[in-house]
Amino acid sequence: MKNVKKLTALLLALVMVLALAACGGGNSSSGSTDTPANTESTGSDAAAPAPANDGQKYTIRIGHSDTTANLIHINLERFAQAVNERTNGQVEIQIFASEQLGSNAEMIEMVEMGSLDAMMLPSGQQANYCPKFKALSLPFLFADYDHVYKVLDGEIGEELLEGLSDHNMIQLAYWENGLRQFTNNKREINSPADMQGLKFRTPEDALTVAIFAAYGASASPFAFSELYLALQQGTFDGQENPVANIYANNFQNVQKYLTMVNYQYQPKDMIFSLTTWNKLPADIQATLKEAAVEFGNQHRQDIRDNEESQLAELVAAGMQVGYPDTQPFIDQAQSVYEDFYAQYDWAKDLVERINALK
Repeated sequence: MKNVKKLTALLLALVMVLALAACGGGNSSSGSTDTPANTESTGSDAAAPAPANDGQKYTIRIGHSDTTANLIHINLERFAQAVNERTNGQVEIQIFASEQLGSNAEMIEMVEMGSLDAMMLPSGQQANYCPKFKALSLPFLFADYDHVYKVLDGEIGEELLEGLSDHNMIQLAYWENGLRQFTNNKREINSPADMQGLKFRTPEDALTVAIFAAYGASASPFAFSELYLALQQGTFDGQENPVANIYANNFQNVQKYLTMVNYQYQPKDMIFSLTTWNKLPADIQATLKEAAVEFGNQHRQDIRDNEESQLAELVAAGMQVGYPDTQPFIDQAQSVYEDFYAQYDWAKDLVERINALK
């Protein structure tokens, strides 16, 4: 399956490159998102002067790792329709879900090379290009969603994007991934001790792996598109994700216990390749930015509005949902902060500034 996906991604990349050469560049790249205060974010001063709009039509291909049932895909469809209407059909956005073009790591390499226009980039992957992004994966960093948005939609949110343009990318808006929870198929988790010896799947994010290690669990990155089968086969005892992702992927069928701890927050951002972006007229760039913020905010709101009903459906399907005291989890994860501060000289100041916005 992986080999088929890689071959498909390579063939699509070749087609995109040939299309760019043939039409002088009809693709584009950029990303970002989240709630009402969400502002336009670029993370780059590297965008070239935009060409005049001569009426040329553009096809923009955007990839992501979630299913078509996920709220992020639903809002991407709304985004695509709005952009098409607002540009009078001049821009068509094609959406490729469920890692059809490759894993998140593979897609972001394609965006950087300019062979893929855009993708929805998870926080852990974005940290490979924007070093300060690593801080977002720290455990229990955010008090709630309102605290998240104060941070991401302000000065700190812009600062986190430093370095993105060095990799031929621009971010349009912060979109949502959400506050993250634990699921497993072995036992209830009421304290960190209950996680001892469990094997979890995580995203490709070193800090997330370190958090599980602090709790005595083992954690390994693994392709999200193949996670359901891996849980079904017992390759992993559990996984971690926001409620929206647990619900959209029917993990209640292969996981018995859901532990609501809000242990981590990660955004998922709309990222464009500057190879594409710099070929777009200024009015189309403005339309894309405006719509990226608008539907990123809508996605944020949908995540919050749907969580209660999604939890009710998970319970009705037989999932046991627990709400343990989070303080023991917070206390046991302090070693992750200590290691992080020792690794980056900017880390402690950044965390203090984030905490000041609670």
